[in-house]
Amino acid sequence: MNDVRDQYEAFPYPARDPKDEAKRLIKGSPSLPVEMDHCLWNGQRDWSQTLRVLVAGGGTGDGLVQLAQLLHAAGKPYQITYLDLSSASRKIAEARIKMRGLPNVQFETGSLLNAAAFGPFDYIDCCGVLHHLPDPEAGLAALHNALTPGGGLGFMVYAPYGRSGVYPLQAAFNRLYGHLPPKSQLKHAKATFAKLPAAHPLNRNPNLGDHKQSEAGFYDLLVHSQDRAFTVRAWADALTATGWKLASFAQPGRYDLAQFADVPADMDALTQMATAEKLRGTIKTHVGYARRKGDPPPAELNMMARIPHLNGADVQKMAQAVAAKNLPKLRVGAEEIDVTIPPKAAGLLAAVDGKTTVNDVIAAAKQTPQEGLRLWQKLEAALMPWGLLHYSGFLR
Repeated sequence: MNDVRDQYEAFPYPARDPKDEAKRLIKGSPSLPVEMDHCLWNGQRDWSQTLRVLVAGGGTGDGLVQLAQLLHAAGKPYQITYLDLSSASRKIAEARIKMRGLPNVQFETGSLLNAAAFGPFDYIDCCGVLHHLPDPEAGLAALHNALTPGGGLGFMVYAPYGRSGVYPLQAAFNRLYGHLPPKSQLKHAKATFAKLPAAHPLNRNPNLGDHKQSEAGFYDLLVHSQDRAFTVRAWADALTATGWKLASFAQPGRYDLAQFADVPADMDALTQMATAEKLRGTIKTHVGYARRKGDPPPAELNMMARIPHLNGADVQKMAQAVAAKNLPKLRVGAEEIDVTIPPKAAGLLAAVDGKTTVNDVIAAAKQTPQEGLRLWQKLEAALMPWGLLHYSGFLR
């Protein structure tokens, strides 16, 4: 792990300036509280109870800052432990938390293999870390040992097909320059990269852009000394082998085989997702949530009693676009996805405020229960696969 630690001491990743906290909050999956509740606890977590969180391999703090800020702003009790090998990355994460004045965050320098020593935890964020371990399964096992019954893991790991062009370059740059200090490796790798043909798979890959954003991004993508990408099946196998089970991907629609072909009746769910991953060809990361394999699934809540949220959407603008039959294509990475919602559902969208049940949304839209539920199910089928609709009592 020394090479990996040296990299992040020299190039903390992602590149962040704590002063920017005054003007923006970086948000994304995993570790959005509403999304966590939806995927792990069927929207029924009791948010009056303190959420004990481990941010395992927290880097410069994107997931940490997002989760602490959203919990703090909503007035929900929490205790967060940040853990990372890199003191340089930790320094930036600490400064970002200080800039925002966020309480109840403890910082530790060390390996996530020792996670259980800091726990137990109700939720673990591990984003962009496990694929850089010599033994990712050892990391998963260590996190499993740090989790309470009924808790959950939010993960992001690299996927192979959307990262075409990356791994031959990593191998070449490490062969040529791996003996040098990190800053010298970067200098030589950038000079060599500038000479690559325009037809190189990396130059023709629209899914990747980190190498264009910062020195840390270039190094992390193309010069990393320890980097493994997981197919869906390989990731599912790693989870199973270490006592986990997949709860949900953040955007399950990306793994829906029915978008491409008729699904064979005898094809199991994992094979369907693995086949869809091959057909889609653009997935560069797997983002989602996992539970402990031995935990019973959360109880289902009646549809009419669920509290819907629209993730990252301007509700009124979306409702107007639906009513006008002018809903733009959804941008998912480098793809554009058609989303179809009946114009009659515009009133339902307009009534979603994150605090109102589906039953009350239907009443506010002046729909009969039967017609309102029919329209709501169409709306759900259009938005939920892409992580745009979640159910949670977080804001209540």
